[in-house]
Amino acid sequence: MTMTATPKIAQDDPVLETAFGQEMVRQMRAIDAYGTTDNQSAAEILEPFILTKEEKRELPIVGDPDEIVIARIKVFYNAIAALIEQECGLMAVPLVNLTHEGFGRVLITVGKLVVLDRSLRDVHRFGFASLGKMKDEADKYLSVAIELVGEHSDVAGL
Repeated sequence: MTMTATPKIAQDDPVLETAFGQEMVRQMRAIDAYGTTDNQSAAEILEPFILTKEEKRELPIVGDPDEIVIARIKVFYNAIAALIEQECGLMAVPLVNLTHEGFGRVLITVGKLVVLDRSLRDVHRFGFASLGKMKDEADKYLSVAIELVGEHSDVAGL
């Protein structure tokens, strides 16, 4: 008898119905060149973003990120950039620069304005404790970015 792992995201999780949840699914489907997510639910698509404490403990402290983890990082910040665009009507451009050792920086610009500047480290351990925590993190970045665009609309419009 085989045991199946308990899903980390409930199919009816309210975050899946939010603009952020829908954008994350859209971004994940966009990078799926082979259609592997075509038959998956939104919860199944976003499940790799969730890392329990036990799963994080199993990962080495130092490690090189693989292409799948890097793609997930780009999806997360692309989704935030897309939501910034929806909110302010100006194009938001994400830039993710990582070394092979898992250190780097993420910038999101709107016009000539940098609305998000975040250092990254240990990206091989990229993940969130829950879907709600991932949304909270994104909401925090989104609100700061929208506020910056509002305060510096002349620079954002360049």
